[in-house]
Amino acid sequence: MPQPNIARTRARLRRAPMVRRSRAVWMSPRLWRPRLVFWLGALAVGLVSVAFAELADEAQKVFAALRASSSAGPVAAILVPPLGFALSSYLALRFFPHSGGSGIPQAIAARHLESDGERGLLLSLRIAAGKILLTVLGLLSGASIGREGPTVQVGAAIMLAAGRFGGMAHARGLILAGSAAGIAAAFNTPLAGIVFAIEEMGRAYEARTNGLVISAVVLAGLASLGLTGNYTYFGRSEALVATAGDWGLVVACGVLGGALGALFSAGALALLRRVRRWTRGSMPRIVGFAAACGLAVALVGLVSGGTTYGTGYEEARSAIEGTPLPPFFFAQKFAAGLASMVSGIPGGIFAPSLAVGAGLGSTIGLVLGAGSGLAATLGMAGYFAGVVQAPMTAFVIILEMTGNRASVVPIMLASILGFGTARLVSGAPLYHSLSRNFVADVLRQRRAVEEGRKP
Repeated sequence: MPQPNIARTRARLRRAPMVRRSRAVWMSPRLWRPRLVFWLGALAVGLVSVAFAELADEAQKVFAALRASSSAGPVAAILVPPLGFALSSYLALRFFPHSGGSGIPQAIAARHLESDGERGLLLSLRIAAGKILLTVLGLLSGASIGREGPTVQVGAAIMLAAGRFGGMAHARGLILAGSAAGIAAAFNTPLAGIVFAIEEMGRAYEARTNGLVISAVVLAGLASLGLTGNYTYFGRSEALVATAGDWGLVVACGVLGGALGALFSAGALALLRRVRRWTRGSMPRIVGFAAACGLAVALVGLVSGGTTYGTGYEEARSAIEGTPLPPFFFAQKFAAGLASMVSGIPGGIFAPSLAVGAGLGSTIGLVLGAGSGLAATLGMAGYFAGVVQAPMTAFVIILEMTGNRASVVPIMLASILGFGTARLVSGAPLYHSLSRNFVADVLRQRRAVEEGRKP
């Protein structure tokens, strides 16, 4: 009888050092500090995203109030956009280099760079602060831009800084996690944040980053939910495909939306190439061109009655809720969004693209005699998938933003058709094409420093 007891005692003694070592490892500050810093960084992304959203909304209200002023309104509508664009362009060039445009290309480019110093040229807390400030300035000037793309760059910069402070070595994974958390917090769409990280940000996605991405999305989402509550970005839509004619609407919105989205993407890339060649880094030319784009936005805004200024959120939401948009709203918003993007000022294209898609769908619905809510939702799916050429992101993000569980398959089909049509029209994905410019700029700057020349 004593033999088994002796054996068990000896086994316990042998296991004791192992248990003590395990406890020591799990209680070690070296293990917990990086995790704690990472979690705090993810929460910070959520908090900053909410604050950014509030500032953006207030900026649009201020510009709307300025236009509505009986005394200064007409003059402000013409002068404020070009002056604001010029100021934003100058500040970006002078104090916040590489902060221009959406912010998603910068995050993609940073994942392709090798050293922390090179990544820091595109993703830093200083650039993140400038991105927020100048995007708000753009909205205050009536630019047709959004805050969602900039939130990606801000989120990636915050997570990269947190990882550096906490001693985490997985820079690419941190950028991916910060980008996903930014999308999730900006739209209150956690699934879309994860899908965006896989499909758009991480074409070479690594399974080991799963934990980083999911935990960052969850924590950023919790911070956002704690301040804003659980909401759907465009309200709730119950529109569904009920007839054979509605399936024709799905095909029309997918194909036409994808073609128009591809034209936006291809047009923007072509114009930006010409602008880069013409300006050749000359600040006066860059700022002057931005002012000219601001004037174009002002003129389009006057023609549209002010509906093309800002993100386009209110117009898209009203279309989804069943109120048809003016037949040519989508073309006017397309022009304002294109001018805002090629100006080079900080600002994203997510929200304006969704507004263009909603307007296009609304017009197609008017022609086919379909309901505005369903048509606007399908138009957003087709057009957005055509612009970014990321059908899974388009499908999931629109599904979460509208809460329309009844039209899962139609929205998915519209996204796929939009993506397929866009690939036929233009094979160059917008964000990845733009990211190459930032990689080239950073490498050129590094060579200049190595050779002792002024960058």
